[in-house]
Amino acid sequence: MEYVLVSACLLGAGCRYDGKEKGDPGVLKLLERKDIALIPVCPEQLGGMSTPREPAERKDGGVWNRKGEEVTAYYEKGAKEALKLARLYRCRKAVLKERSPSCGCGGIYDGTFTRTLTQGHGVTAELLREHGIQVVGESETGMV
Repeated sequence: MEYVLVSACLLGAGCRYDGKEKGDPGVLKLLERKDIALIPVCPEQLGGMSTPREPAERKDGGVWNRKGEEVTAYYEKGAKEALKLARLYRCRKAVLKERSPSCGCGGIYDGTFTRTLTQGHGVTAELLREHGIQVVGESETGMV
């Protein structure tokens, strides 16, 4: 059995910044597989943020919410907690929410709150990758 870390919001948990559910059909289909077990995480909640919360984006190496408040410390703490869980379960893969300042892999919003994408990774995705964990977004569940 292989354990795979997964953004809890992709499984339908109401932990997104707006408190809404947004399960992803491709990720939910992974629940049917007998060779893997999904370990749900929400790095923002693990970092101490409430739900709902102000939307946030990465900019200049940090994370800022729409009100202009720096929230980097919450994201860094949540990333470390997600890494602890990945290590506990010996996860070698993670399926994370695309474009998120925490979980985004490859493309994230640019910090202008105009829904403009830029190259980069969210704080958690970056930390997991640095520790050898393969990170993919929900559109890439075929790689799991």
